[in-house]
Amino acid sequence: MYDTSSPYNWKHYKTVSYPWGQWTLTDASLSPDNKWLAYTSIQTMVSIAPTDPNDTGDPYTLDLDDGPPHGWHGRRGFGIWSIRFSGDGRELVAGTSAASIVVYDIESRTVLHHVRGHSDDVNAVCFADKMSPHILYSGSDDTTIKVWDRRSMGDHREAGAFVGHIEGLTYIDSKGDGRYILSNGKDQSMKLWDIRMAMSTDRYNELDLTAHANTSGFDYRGGIYDDEDWDVHPHDNSLVTFRGHKVLRTLIRCHFSPPTSTNSRYVYSGSTDGKVYVWNMDASLAGIVDVKKATMRTRPMDNRHRFYHFDEPGNWGTCVRDASWHPTAPLLVGMFPHFHLKTLANISSVCLEWV
Repeated sequence: MYDTSSPYNWKHYKTVSYPWGQWTLTDASLSPDNKWLAYTSIQTMVSIAPTDPNDTGDPYTLDLDDGPPHGWHGRRGFGIWSIRFSGDGRELVAGTSAASIVVYDIESRTVLHHVRGHSDDVNAVCFADKMSPHILYSGSDDTTIKVWDRRSMGDHREAGAFVGHIEGLTYIDSKGDGRYILSNGKDQSMKLWDIRMAMSTDRYNELDLTAHANTSGFDYRGGIYDDEDWDVHPHDNSLVTFRGHKVLRTLIRCHFSPPTSTNSRYVYSGSTDGKVYVWNMDASLAGIVDVKKATMRTRPMDNRHRFYHFDEPGNWGTCVRDASWHPTAPLLVGMFPHFHLKTLANISSVCLEWV
């Protein structure tokens, strides 16, 4: 954890760990009051760590596994791909590898809802409005976004749906106004949606989504996407589609620009090609931040790599998994894993400040 009270002079003050992590940390979410950090791995447990530098206690854990979700008789256990605090900080919502959404009450330490709302992994969840815990979204590898009303989740029925991606979703981000939502997809597109245009449950159930899904066998983790496979979904109910970035290797994230300094008039995304793409709301490109080029000479290199000339620019790759726009300063911050193309080794990760 870092003290960022000075945007250009970060000070590390704390490190926390996940006690039973599997493979990686999948997500993290800061509570609305900035006092707690929730973070996850490919396990059912959520770790909660205090952000207070004077609190040296160990993180505590919450188990979100209450058994199989409603209507599903698979094995117990799942991994958590996405975690978010509610606007009041009292609840957590998680997207899981069991194609389910979990809503959890932190104070009572109980699962309020566990719904198998999709037919594949739920890679992203978020609340629609920072001021209300009622409406939330989920994005899945089944290519859909679903809208859920907390007050009626007991009947395990979504309140609406968005259709338009032809590959699985990697991330969703709410503007926080209860109206607009942004999504990234493995079909190499980002989409803007309006909740007022959400498809009704009855209409959604009438569709044969398998007829419009890509059947090429593309795997974003190691494959190269053929742009000829992309087409406009016949039932696409999105407002705008943004293209040009690369959504490969990892679950690339996208966001609205901050309301305080930009009035949220831009959207932006990381990219596998080592860049951050920034668009205007009409899908025209507003700018590109070339992280790969900017960090070319900052990468650590040992003597073995130098001997084989592995430090040449063409031998390096940079994948921008995520970026965050500072709320007031002209600053983009993100995590950028560097990898070596000849050794296929993950050499280092850096946090880049871009003015």
